[in-house]
Amino acid sequence: MALQESGQMYLESIYVLSQRNKYVRSIDVCEYMGFSKPSVSRAVGLLKEGEYITVDRDGYITLTVKGIDVAEKMYERHTILTNFLIKLGVDEQIAAEDACKIEHHLSDESFNALKEHAVSIIE
Repeated sequence: MALQESGQMYLESIYVLSQRNKYVRSIDVCEYMGFSKPSVSRAVGLLKEGEYITVDRDGYITLTVKGIDVAEKMYERHTILTNFLIKLGVDEQIAAEDACKIEHHLSDESFNALKEHAVSIIE
């Protein structure tokens, strides 16, 4: 199963929520992302099918190793791109929104080059 941009966003959101709380449920994802319960339910089903997450009998979502790999990659991209844009003078809200758009489409090679340059500017 090829993971689409929306799947990457769900995994990143689950990752962020799991850093804040011990347990993550679909309703938490709904509230965090502002999506409807049916949309999240469908996405959770697809992510389970793709073996990116597991859901226990109480409805708690856990990222698999495969899911963590994608989620951490997206989170790192989002964080570095956001901070880089802010450092360049872009408004915080706009920087976060633009980073979200960019993070899913940037090649690994371009991101790594940008990251190497950005880290020296951000720190």
